[in-house]
Amino acid sequence: MTEKKKIALIGAGQIGGTMAHLLSLKGDADIVLFDIQADSAKGKALDISQTCYLHGSDAKIIGTGDYKDIEGSDAIVVTAGLPRKPGMSRDDLIETNYKIIKEVAENVKKYAPNAFVVIVTNPLDAMVYAFQKVSGLPANKVLGMAGILDTARFCTFLAEKFNLSRKLVRATVLGGHGDTMVPVTSGSTNCVVAGVPLHEYAKICDVTEEELEKIIQRTRDGGAEIVKLLGNGSAYYAPAASALQMVEAYLTDSKKTLPCCAKLNGEYGISGLYIGVQVVVGKNGCEKIVETSMTKDEKAMFDKSVKAVEELSKIIDKM
Repeated sequence: MTEKKKIALIGAGQIGGTMAHLLSLKGDADIVLFDIQADSAKGKALDISQTCYLHGSDAKIIGTGDYKDIEGSDAIVVTAGLPRKPGMSRDDLIETNYKIIKEVAENVKKYAPNAFVVIVTNPLDAMVYAFQKVSGLPANKVLGMAGILDTARFCTFLAEKFNLSRKLVRATVLGGHGDTMVPVTSGSTNCVVAGVPLHEYAKICDVTEEELEKIIQRTRDGGAEIVKLLGNGSAYYAPAASALQMVEAYLTDSKKTLPCCAKLNGEYGISGLYIGVQVVVGKNGCEKIVETSMTKDEKAMFDKSVKAVEELSKIIDKM
């Protein structure tokens, strides 16, 4: 029997708990659910472990408040941090969540320095930058989850607009995980609906450019829309499923191209900054960054997004 992989989830809130449940359904990894509120982690782990019988899974799941239990993890997903409240931007969380990420990074470095790490905590791009800087882990092994989620939202809204199966929509969302994200709709492959480039398909269906722009803006506001509706908390089902895609691509060495927050080393003329780009994810983590073709206007929006992320990273450098 192949030895099971060990996956640690740091933060047993809604995203961590949901991801633990998704992993247990698959049954091919053992799970550590960590939280500083140890009893909460233990309670969720116990509840989820009892569902394993019902769906025939032999996954082992433990809840803990001791970082030592993450030792030897193959992959780690960090969701620890405060969620947004209505009226807050992701950037409003930077000071509080930096302190949390700093502690997490120090303990991952101590107990699981060889793990592949996915950061979900907001403000996403700044927190990935902070984690990698504090931990000193190789940049290719530290990525942020944002682009997959933003792309899922964009594709969902497009599928609903055109009344199509989500399977018929493919899109690309680049840049920072925030108000400046860039859904790339130009070209023949960046955004495709039913096998046809988006803008061409929109003309066929009498969907105006103004209507498409509203969908793009709704994508940018996608997280805030959910925060406002929930009233207390933020999205967790789609973020958990998005992070799971990244972990699976790493553990299975699938070489899948995914939109992730990765550290650039000259791509797009940028070095030393974490930003949302297309990443080939395999057994080495970020194995390659695929540069996406953009129009002049899209590149200007991307540069604006880079600038916004750079400003947040400068704040991290001063902490």
